[in-house]
Amino acid sequence: MNPEIKSHFPILNQEVNGHPLVYLDSAATSQKPTPVIAALKEYYEFDNSNVHRGVHTLGNRATEKYEGAREKVQQFINASSTQEIVFLRGTTTAINLVAQSYGRANVEEGDEIVITYMEHHSNIIPWQQLAKERGAVLKYIELEEDGTISLENVRAAITDRTKIVSMVYVSNVLGTMNPVKEVAKIAHEHGAVMMVDGAQAAPHLKIDVQDLDCDFFAFSGHKMVGPTGIGVLYGKKHLLEAMEPVEFGGEMIDFVGLYDSTWKELPWKFEGGTPIIAGAVGLAAAIDFLQEIGLDEIEKHEHHMAALAMDKMGAIEGLEIYGPKDPAKRAGIVTFNLKEVHPHDVATVLDMSGIAVRAGHHCAQPLMKWLDVTATARASFYLYNDESDIDRLVEGLRSAKEYFSDVF
Repeated sequence: MNPEIKSHFPILNQEVNGHPLVYLDSAATSQKPTPVIAALKEYYEFDNSNVHRGVHTLGNRATEKYEGAREKVQQFINASSTQEIVFLRGTTTAINLVAQSYGRANVEEGDEIVITYMEHHSNIIPWQQLAKERGAVLKYIELEEDGTISLENVRAAITDRTKIVSMVYVSNVLGTMNPVKEVAKIAHEHGAVMMVDGAQAAPHLKIDVQDLDCDFFAFSGHKMVGPTGIGVLYGKKHLLEAMEPVEFGGEMIDFVGLYDSTWKELPWKFEGGTPIIAGAVGLAAAIDFLQEIGLDEIEKHEHHMAALAMDKMGAIEGLEIYGPKDPAKRAGIVTFNLKEVHPHDVATVLDMSGIAVRAGHHCAQPLMKWLDVTATARASFYLYNDESDIDRLVEGLRSAKEYFSDVF
């Protein structure tokens, strides 16, 4: 990866607690490059207006940028139409929309919803609530010992009663890259639809929703060098057309009478209220930035970083790494624990050296239970990290181990 990439991220050019910042928390949120920051600034300084309804110049310019961003997202994930691209607040909102709209209309008592133990809470709770409401059965695909899933276990879990299969593409804890294309094929053989949580995949992998043949795909802008508050739901057109909105108000309506109303066509019927205009503008700039570098190059870089980190961290006695041992099976996420030291304490000591990692259950408590831990520490790498960041992390972990050995 080009070493000059880091220079595009102004936030990284600072000291934290007297040390140069090493940011290893991109799985939670990524940092923003100057082109994205500039796009947001330019929009607010020159184009800020509401979209669609106005006929004045600013309104037209804002509309062009907003709908232009939709076209950019369509091309980014290779959707067949802009009508399949819905702008929402993020992955969480997108999954909830599918559960509340498609799920309520199609899941009945005794039907099955199939997920995995490695899901983020955002891809568990909506299905729990739907199952309770509809009297459905929520089933979990068993994991292999290394935190991967086998297609054998997928076939064992999905039956002719299954209506929805929802699965993370890349685990935010284990880094596991799931075979969602193959799972979608199995789901379709049983008449089920496939929902993919792509929050950790879209920033790091080249996405082709037509090749994956998933029915729904969700991701968030803030994890892919874009702004917070903007996300995308992709859905196959015929499914979205049959779905009812779950949020009502301005912008999403066609005609409003005293006792009845009709909705706009796709995708606007799902975008009630003033849209996330600046967020869409920033997301478009983020896509431009990532594509200029190349998603293939980003994926290659992250595999290298994960392999190097696992190798160097694995040499620290008493440090356990979770997830696939083969770096080719995981994204740039390395989750770990230091023996007899709480991960929050590890993260605090690292922060004193200017190293930012995440500690806790990572919104994946069922997975923590499966791992038989209460919490873990997580280092997540992105395109702006380099080998020196890994060296700083390993040095910090050795210092943390030494410090707590002295304390205890």
